[in-house]
Amino acid sequence: MPNRLEVRTIKAAELSSDWFKRKRAADEKENVAVERSVREIIAAVKLRGDAALLEYTEKFDETALAAEDLEVAYAEIKAAYKLVTEEQVIALRAMKEKLEFLEKQTLQRQVAKTTREGITVQTVLRPLESVGCYVPGGQATYPSTLIMTATPAKVAGVPRVIVCSPPNEQGSINPLILVAASICGVDEVYRVGGVQAIAAMAYGTKTIKPVRKIVGPGSKYVTEAKVQVSHDVAIDMPAGPSEVLIIADETAEAKLVAVDMISQAEHGVDSIAGLLTTSAKLANDVYAWLDKLSAKVERSEIVQEALSTYGFIITCSDEQEMVSLANVFAPEHLEILTKAPNDAADRITSAGLVLLGSYSPVALSDYASGTNHVLPTGGSSHAFSGLSVLDFVRRVSVVESSRAGLQKVKPSIRTLTEVERLPSHYKAVEARFEA
Repeated sequence: MPNRLEVRTIKAAELSSDWFKRKRAADEKENVAVERSVREIIAAVKLRGDAALLEYTEKFDETALAAEDLEVAYAEIKAAYKLVTEEQVIALRAMKEKLEFLEKQTLQRQVAKTTREGITVQTVLRPLESVGCYVPGGQATYPSTLIMTATPAKVAGVPRVIVCSPPNEQGSINPLILVAASICGVDEVYRVGGVQAIAAMAYGTKTIKPVRKIVGPGSKYVTEAKVQVSHDVAIDMPAGPSEVLIIADETAEAKLVAVDMISQAEHGVDSIAGLLTTSAKLANDVYAWLDKLSAKVERSEIVQEALSTYGFIITCSDEQEMVSLANVFAPEHLEILTKAPNDAADRITSAGLVLLGSYSPVALSDYASGTNHVLPTGGSSHAFSGLSVLDFVRRVSVVESSRAGLQKVKPSIRTLTEVERLPSHYKAVEARFEA
């Protein structure tokens, strides 16, 4: 842990051309080592199945299991309710119901049907056959991640939704995760984590049957594993460490900016928390609050290391410069604390999720707004959206033409098949009109 908090502060005009690149503690050599380690574990699981899962679970999670212990029994899931409070169950159900409502609305808006000149085209949705949800363990417990991944899959109609999550040293999965699995109607839960869990969901073992798609966040090893298996099974996105970027002007309250940055930093030592502001006074005040509060919070060592390593405060000349820098950075979470936040939001093109005003912290979207908090990180919001029900369905076009409809488009088909030198395509059309 650093001796004192040292958050990087800089003026926008002094930024280097690659300021937006996520700097990681791991150097290129370490990244190569991660890739190699992940590849070896995946290969072992493909070759030895359950035996490899048990070996790596004992090595990394420090618990010895038998093959029959890998799947969590229904009785254990039912018993988990006795180990949590009523308030916790109510909160988990409320989160699931809000997310479910929004996802159903999203799904209903996707169906389209049109008939024009004798040709009917309908877009229908078909759910994936199976989905694997990865729920991290380690420094914290994430029943919310289970809800965010399993709920949209169930709304989509996926018939088989499984969950993999690492066990603790006693060989158990946190009861809150098991209760969340029950609330969401998860079909199978396995006490296996890390790269070995991703490999098992991708390629299958005697106990864990493979799935069509793997979703959910994880460590750099889990992320690398998802990337490597993506050649054979679909994944949601290469999610990395969590991040928040805050746009704020002189109207923002410095303490609120600071506590929001701290709340993001507590995820882990590689979390990113940044501030873009047009107010030098706010920048100084936020720094002071960060220094004061970060030493007193729980998980202070994690918070201070994250802020000192990956935190930053950038002062900008005007709001447009803040918006431009935010679009380049493409954050996972973007908070806008300005006099007219909607005006700035209209100009944001790349962000996983945008939060407007003083009463919309990241914690709201994580737990109680009905939005999904599995979001693109590391700049991937330039191309990816947050997880939703649409990640668990396939769009299929259903086309039906009348004789008159096909007759009308014959000339166009003939012209284009000649251009592309595919004469049999046109002959297949022409054959329908032969006497």
